[in-house]
Amino acid sequence: MLYAVICRDKPAHLQTRLDTRAAHLAYIENTGIVRMAGPLLEGGQMCGSLVVLEADSLSAAEAWAAGDPYKAAGLFDSVTVAEWKKVIG
Repeated sequence: MLYAVICRDKPAHLQTRLDTRAAHLAYIENTGIVRMAGPLLEGGQMCGSLVVLEADSLSAAEAWAAGDPYKAAGLFDSVTVAEWKKVIG
C-alpha cells in the first residue's frame, strides 16, 4: 500500500532542516520504502516535506515517519500519515 507522509515545518526552522538534511536523505535511502519525496515550498523556500511510502500497513508508515531524523531534530510542527492511491502519473 502507498502512504503519503505530509510534514509541515515549524516556523523559522529552515536551519534545522538544512543541518539535518544529509541524515534525512540517508534515512530515505537506507529504509528502501520511499517511492517519491520532496520538500514543500513557500515562496521558493523549503517549509515541509511530502514523502510517499510503500509500506505494509499504516502503523509501518507511521513508524517510518517517527524515525525520520527531521522529526528527531524537532523540525516538524505537524505530521500527517494517510493511505494514498496513485491515479495519474
